[in-house]
Amino acid sequence: MLSNRITRVSDGEAVDLLKNSDLLELGRKADEMRQALHPDGAVTFVIDRNINYTNVCTCRCSFCGFYRSVGDKDAYVLDKETLASKINETKELDGTQILLQGGLHPDLKIDFYEDLLRYMKSFNIWVHGFSPPEIHHIASLSGLSITETLKKLMDAGLDSMPGGGAELLVDSERMRISPNKINSAKWLGVMEEAHKLGMKTTATMMFKQEDEPEKIVEHLAKVRKLQDRTGGFTAFIPWPFQPDNTELGGAKTSPVQYLRVLALCRLYLDNMPNIQVSWVTQGPEIGQTALRFGGNDFGSLMIEENVVASCGATYSISVREIVHNINRAGFKACQRDMQYNRIRSL
Repeated sequence: MLSNRITRVSDGEAVDLLKNSDLLELGRKADEMRQALHPDGAVTFVIDRNINYTNVCTCRCSFCGFYRSVGDKDAYVLDKETLASKINETKELDGTQILLQGGLHPDLKIDFYEDLLRYMKSFNIWVHGFSPPEIHHIASLSGLSITETLKKLMDAGLDSMPGGGAELLVDSERMRISPNKINSAKWLGVMEEAHKLGMKTTATMMFKQEDEPEKIVEHLAKVRKLQDRTGGFTAFIPWPFQPDNTELGGAKTSPVQYLRVLALCRLYLDNMPNIQVSWVTQGPEIGQTALRFGGNDFGSLMIEENVVASCGATYSISVREIVHNINRAGFKACQRDMQYNRIRSL
């Protein structure tokens, strides 16, 4: 049973809420918390493009349909001409940032990334780039510490970092679905070092329909604990695994399960200022509904998205449709930047 206490949700209570709570009651409480944190009735979104600078990756995660190996006929590293075209198109569409991510390429060291960032910054655009696994890989390959790597990348133009590669921060599960990826302590360690250097980041969670509530709560607990120490996360993005075209396979997450997890995230992560909904995986209608289950951010226009699309998610949407969905849910739409500064109301 949900209470009206203004106290932090414990791990045990969180597990119970996932297992036993009434969905609409859970959503109502999450919506109340959203309203208390964002009383002006605004829902934000960002216009950006997800540029994958390479699809070569040594991780070979079982849930990923995007990666390729060196030598595969469709393996690539983007050239600067293609990169420039993608950035210019983003700016023409009023985009303010590039979400830059790629695989763990075995041959690309720190100098490649410094050159890449300096080139991108010549276009005067925010670079929200890499992820803890990428940072750890670059550092290891280049013989640098995590801090040295982050400093070099920041000096070259890296503005902020997305929370990719988190999946579930439960090491038994990581060993099962992505044994070649860094463990949860290393993921959290990269984020903490970034926060110490003054860089803002986001945090994510990829969950599956069959994931036990205890594992979901373990992930959230680790994120909440780090946020208590650093305050460096601007937002949390829970998104459901897309099983098509992957080795892992399995059932798709139901809309009901998605809304239940999203609402719990809003209630449990009391130190997280923003919760982003995932219309990319669930569709705009469920994304709209999620705004009444604790979400206050509609995510990104996603001018380009490759990784989730390779696993079967095919939803696309325009700025006009984003604004329409936000308005239909009873909110006013605002374009934002990565740090949640509002650029304009629509």
